[in-house]
Amino acid sequence: AFFACLFLCVLLHEYGHALAARQYGIATKDITLLPIGGVAHLERMPDDPRQELWVALAGPAVNIVIAGALFAWLVVTGGLVPVDQMAVGRGSLLERLMIVNVFLAAFNMLPAFPMDGGRVLRAVLAQRMEYTRATHMAANVGQGMAFLFGFAGLFGNPMLLFIALFVWIGAAQESSAVQM
Repeated sequence: AFFACLFLCVLLHEYGHALAARQYGIATKDITLLPIGGVAHLERMPDDPRQELWVALAGPAVNIVIAGALFAWLVVTGGLVPVDQMAVGRGSLLERLMIVNVFLAAFNMLPAFPMDGGRVLRAVLAQRMEYTRATHMAANVGQGMAFLFGFAGLFGNPMLLFIALFVWIGAAQESSAVQM
């Protein structure tokens, strides 16, 4: 039940991106759910960096809204436990989903391009410089983050190795595509 709800939260995160893009006239081709997260395939990226900023922020915002709603429900029903007793591996389903949604929002906002935080970084940079240069800089930061994920994965969570590979390749591909 937890993993089904987790995938639902990831799907809602991706729908957040899709709905924000739709506000700017950009359709979403499809949404792919992967073991490490999801990807909303937009028909194109927004032309205006401010639009890209809002599209990138929409997914993590959905996770924050979900976490806030779960927090409110747990407070109202008296099911909220002290923070020091919360953990992803134990506790009620709703508590664990609340924690995971906070984690998803925070993790996605890391400046690891092409993740959401990296897209936010590119959008902010693109407001001050040429789009290709902003993409290249965001991709470099993303590959630096991928290196850190990979290094941490060697000594801890092996899932970080897969995330590192995804981020490294995605950043390189996006940078190359924009240069073309």
